[in-house]
Amino acid sequence: MTGIPIFQVDAFTRQAFGGNPAAVCILHQPMNDQWMQNVAGEMNLSETAFLLKEQGGFNLRWFTPKVEVDLCGHATLASAHVLWEQEYVAAEDTVHFQTLSGRLSAARKGDWIELDFPLEPPEEAQAPARMIEVLGVQPKFVGRNRFAFLVEVETEEEVRSLKPDFRLLEKITDQCVMVTAPAESAEYDFVSRFFAPAGGIDEDPVTGSAHCCLGPFWAAKLGKKEMVAFQASARGGVVRLRLGEQRVFLSGQAVTVLRGELIVN
Repeated sequence: MTGIPIFQVDAFTRQAFGGNPAAVCILHQPMNDQWMQNVAGEMNLSETAFLLKEQGGFNLRWFTPKVEVDLCGHATLASAHVLWEQEYVAAEDTVHFQTLSGRLSAARKGDWIELDFPLEPPEEAQAPARMIEVLGVQPKFVGRNRFAFLVEVETEEEVRSLKPDFRLLEKITDQCVMVTAPAESAEYDFVSRFFAPAGGIDEDPVTGSAHCCLGPFWAAKLGKKEMVAFQASARGGVVRLRLGEQRVFLSGQAVTVLRGELIVN
């Protein structure tokens, strides 16, 4: 029997049991897609990340309990955290990942980890029939990018009070849906929530990839290149944003809550 190191990390939080939990699996060799999907189902977290050392960095893939995804922020943050914490890479080194969304990187910035991700701005779009009704909001704007719909509403309270019917939302669209509004507190620039029932995650606690869309959207509205966001799920999490040319830099913190190994016969 061979043991494969696996970790559970709470990302976009400084305290255990907050933020968004992700599993991080350090592979010794390539594994087939079905095995990785089975492991993700077993972990039953919003994402399980699989890392394989390669020249110049690591190959990185992300799976929900149901499907592989093209981009995931919190599991990338968790992966970088594990690589530094377990000394797979030196503390001062930038970590590079090859992914389905191209080359990504992570760098340590004091107590924070900064991710270099692609900008994924929304374009104005028509919402699918009944989606707005299921959300129960009066939208100011509806847009979408290649991953998700973005729905802007008037107030933070509207975002926090959302109680969508996830089974009906899953039938209406196979796309993810983010809902956002300006923050009431001066501590943050905007708030959001993120729903992905078609991908096996009714509500994602803190979604790094969503901020690749939310970042440019709110930067244009607020006239700011640097912002602080709060994702207002039950667990909650803080994301710092810095916009560059065709890139968005997402910063967060992370805490390891579990270490173990997968047994492969």
